[in-house]
Amino acid sequence: MPNSPLLDLVDQRKFKELFRDHLYWSNPDQPSLTVKVDEVTYTLEQVAGFKGLRVWYCAVLPPKRVQRLIDEQVRTSSTEERLVIFADEHEQAWRWPRRAQLGSANAKLVLHGYKVGSDDRRLARQLNAVKIGFNEQLTIVDMLARMRVAFDHEAETASAQAARMMGALYAELERSRWDERNATLLLARLLFLWFADDTGMWRKTIQGEAPALFQMFVENHTSAETFVTDLAALFEVLDTEEGKRPKGTPPELDAFRYVNGGLFNEPMQMGSLTLAFRDQVLEAGEFDWSIISPAVFGSMFQTVKDKKARRAAGEHYTTEESILKTIEPLFLTELRLRLENARGDQGQLTKLHNDLGRLRIMDPACGCGNFLIVAYRELRALEMDLLLARRELDLKNKDIAHVQQSFDITSELKVSLDHFYGIEIEEWPARIAETAMLLVDHQANLRMQDDFGIVPDRLPIKVAPTIVHANALRHDWESVVPPNDDVIIVGNPPFLGQYTKNPEQTADVKRIWGANYNGYLDYVTCWYALAIKYYGKHSGRFAFVSTNSISQGEATEFLWRPIFDTGWRCRFAHRSFQWTTETADGAAVHVSIIGFDKRTDNVPKATLWTYPEGGAGIGTPHEVANINAYLLPAPRVFVSSVSKPLSALLPKVDYGSKPTDNGKLVPKSNDLAAVTEIRTDPIASRYLRRFVNADELLYDKERWCLWLEGVTPQVIASSPVLSARVAAVREFRLKSTKAATVKKAATAHLFDERRQPSTSYLAIPRHVGETREFFTSKRMPPEIICGDANFMVEDPDGFALGVLSSTMFILWMRAIGGRLKSDLRFSNTFVYNSFPLPVLSDQRRSALVAAAAQLTAARAQFPAKSLADLYELGRIPEPVLEAHTAIDKVIDAAFGVEDGATVEARQRLMLRRYAALTKQLDDAALFDLDGASDD
Repeated sequence: MPNSPLLDLVDQRKFKELFRDHLYWSNPDQPSLTVKVDEVTYTLEQVAGFKGLRVWYCAVLPPKRVQRLIDEQVRTSSTEERLVIFADEHEQAWRWPRRAQLGSANAKLVLHGYKVGSDDRRLARQLNAVKIGFNEQLTIVDMLARMRVAFDHEAETASAQAARMMGALYAELERSRWDERNATLLLARLLFLWFADDTGMWRKTIQGEAPALFQMFVENHTSAETFVTDLAALFEVLDTEEGKRPKGTPPELDAFRYVNGGLFNEPMQMGSLTLAFRDQVLEAGEFDWSIISPAVFGSMFQTVKDKKARRAAGEHYTTEESILKTIEPLFLTELRLRLENARGDQGQLTKLHNDLGRLRIMDPACGCGNFLIVAYRELRALEMDLLLARRELDLKNKDIAHVQQSFDITSELKVSLDHFYGIEIEEWPARIAETAMLLVDHQANLRMQDDFGIVPDRLPIKVAPTIVHANALRHDWESVVPPNDDVIIVGNPPFLGQYTKNPEQTADVKRIWGANYNGYLDYVTCWYALAIKYYGKHSGRFAFVSTNSISQGEATEFLWRPIFDTGWRCRFAHRSFQWTTETADGAAVHVSIIGFDKRTDNVPKATLWTYPEGGAGIGTPHEVANINAYLLPAPRVFVSSVSKPLSALLPKVDYGSKPTDNGKLVPKSNDLAAVTEIRTDPIASRYLRRFVNADELLYDKERWCLWLEGVTPQVIASSPVLSARVAAVREFRLKSTKAATVKKAATAHLFDERRQPSTSYLAIPRHVGETREFFTSKRMPPEIICGDANFMVEDPDGFALGVLSSTMFILWMRAIGGRLKSDLRFSNTFVYNSFPLPVLSDQRRSALVAAAAQLTAARAQFPAKSLADLYELGRIPEPVLEAHTAIDKVIDAAFGVEDGATVEARQRLMLRRYAALTKQLDDAALFDLDGASDD
C-alpha cells in the first residue's frame, strides 16, 4: 500500500514543504541554532512555526541522550514550545516535550521513532491532526492542545509499552539465572526510580523542575560491565539517611534522597547482568512513567508469567473499569452523594471527613494491588474535593488572610496509605502492589499541589500499605486488620472450577466449607466463606469479582444460604458479562460482580446491572427491592437437585448411551474409511445404526455406530470387521485405570452404558447457545442411537417436546441453570427435575401434545435446515414460531402467566411456585420484587 503524500515528504526530509504547504503553518521566524554537546556541534534549522510554537530540524540522528541535551539547549535558546526532528537518511526521531498531566513536574521528552519508507499510519494521523484549516482562526492555546492530542501518544499505549519493557527486563534476568524473588525486587526498585524521575519526587520543594536523577545516573555514571555494582551502590545510598552517608559519597549518588521503607532496605542478592540489561534500562527511562494507569501493574505481571501458569493459579487481572464496577456501588457512589449533600454544611463535611479517616480497605487476593490502587486514588480524590469545599466555606465566612494562615492542608489528610491492606500468595505481585501504592500516593499528592499549591513530602517513606505475602486461605485475616464496621473487603480472587482445582486447592475448599462443602463450589467461594467468618457480628461491606458460576446451578445454594443466614443482603450485582483484561491473551471467562452489606432498611436500594445475552456490551442498572442468589429481582428461593421430577407429569430424563470404545464402535464423524469398511462387510453392515450426539442433533451431521445388542459371539466371530473392532474395544477397556471400565471388557461388543429406549424419544443436547429463544430438542425414532453427549427421555406422543420447547422452560434454565461460559447447560437432576410444571388437565395435556406435533410438522417443512439453522436468532421461520406460540398458550395458561409478562415476572412466578412445592414459601414471601409480602 503506498504511503500518504505527507509521509512521502517526511521520507524526503522536506519538512519545510510539509509544514508550510501541506499543514499550512507559518514561515520560520528564527535563525538557525548552533548547539554543542560533548564537544560536537549540531545545527538546527527552524522549518515552520505557529505563534511561538516552532518546528526545528537537525540533519543528523544523534544518540537519545544527546537528543535530550540538544532539546534542552533549544528550549533555553528559543522557546519552551517546540517540536524537534532529528533525521538521517534511514531513521528519524520526532521529539515533543509532553507536559506532565499530574502536576508541574518534569516535561517528558516524548519520542516518536520513524523509519524511512515505512507506512507509519500513526505519524500520518498525527500530522493530519495538526493541519490548519483554511478558515480556521486558531490561538496558540488551540494549537498546543492539538499538538498534545497528536503527540502525547504515550498515554494511549502506556500499559502495552510498560508491559513490554518489564517483560524484556525480566527475560534478561532469567537469562542471568536470577531467582524470582530477587528479580521481582530489582524490577520493583527500578519502577520506583523511573516514576520518581518522571514525577519530580527527588525535589524537596515544589518550585522548579526536578532533574531525572536516575536516568542521568545510568547514562553518565554506569557501564554495562559494572552495572551490577553501580546499582548496588545506588540502592545502598537510597537506604541511608542523607546525614549519615559516608564521607566521599560521589555527588551523583548523594543527590538522591533517602527513601526508607522496605523497598530498598530489604536484603537482596545481586547476581550478574547481561550486557543488554543496561541498554534496556536506558530505553525504559525514555518512557514517561508518570502517565501509567493502575492497570499497568497487572499487565506487567501477565507479561512475565506464561498463560499456563496463570491459569493453573486461577489468576485473572482486573481492568480499571471492572474495579470501578465493584467499588462505586459498594461505597464510592454513596460517599460522593454524601459530599454533594454536605456542600455548604461545615458540620456534615467534617463528619464525612472523619468517616473517610475511619475506613479500612482490604483485598485478600490483591495480586498487583489494582483494587487498592484505584480505591486509594478515588478516596484521595474525594478527600481533595471535600477539602476544597471546606476551603470555599472558609473563604465565605472569613477573610482570605486568615484562611491562608489557618488552612494547613497537609495536616488535614485523613485518607492514608496505612489504611490499605492486601494478602497475596505470590511475591512478584505482592512486591508490585507495595510499590504501586507508593506511586499512586505520589500521583495524588501532585494533584493536591495543583489544587492547593502545597504537597506533602513523602521522602523518606514513613507511611506505607500493609501487603502480606501469604496464602489468604490459610492466613488469619484478623491479624492483617482487626474486623470492624469500617472495614471494606474487595477483590478479584482466583477462579477455579470443579475440574481445574489441584488436590491442595480442593483440600482448602473442603477445609473452609466443612460440612457445607459441595463438590461444585468454585475455588473463589472460599473468599466469601472467609469474609462472612471474618466479619462475624460486625456489619462491614464486601464485594468480589467472581466467575458467573457462583450464581448458577446446584452449587448456588451452598454458597448463598450461609451468606443470607448470617444477615447479609446483596447490595448490588452485575449479572454475567464477558471478562476482559489488559492483555491480548486475557482470560476467556464470564464473570459477575457481587457486593454485600447488612443494611436491613434496604437503603440504598439494591442495584442490579443486566447485560445482553452473551454478556457483551454495557450493563443497564435497575433499582430493585432485593437480589436473590441467582442474581434476579425475585424471591429468595434456593433450587436443589432432586433424583426425580417435582411434577408427576414429567417422565424421567437420563443420559444417552456411552460407548467407551476408543472410536471402534462409534467411528469419529470424519472417519469415512471406517464406515465404508463396516458397510462392505455383509455381517457388520446389518448392525450399522445412525448415531446422534449433540453435534449431530443440532447440526444434522451424519454419524454411525455399531449397535450389537443381542448379537451372539458366533456372529461376531464370523465377521472379520466385527471381531477386530470388538477385540480392540476389549483391549482399550482392559487398560483403563477404572475398575468398572475394566469389568466392561467382558462385554466389549456392547456400549459401556446402554439406555436406548424401545419407543420414540426426545434427544436433549447438554448445552445450547445463550441467544436461543427456545430450547432445541428433537424427537427421534428408537432406531437412531442416542449418545451420552445428549440427555434423552422416552416421548411416545411428544409431551416432553412440548414442555421443553416452551418459553417458560428456557427461562427457567436461564434463571437457575448452570452455564458453560455463557451457553445454557441442561441438567436432568437440577434444571429438569426442579421445573415447577403445574398440574395439567387432560384437555391441556392433549392440547400440548397437539402443539408439539404442530412443531414437528413445522420443522419438517424446512428439511435443509438443521436445528441450529432453524433457531438462529431473529430468523426462525413463521410456521415454527406459530407452533411455539401454540405451546406457550398451553404452558402459560397452566402457570397463570399474565399477558405481556416480562422475563423477570415469569421467572419470579416459577420461583414462587417452586418455593411452594418445596415448602420455602414463607421465606420467599418476604422478598418479592416490590417489597410486598404475600400475606
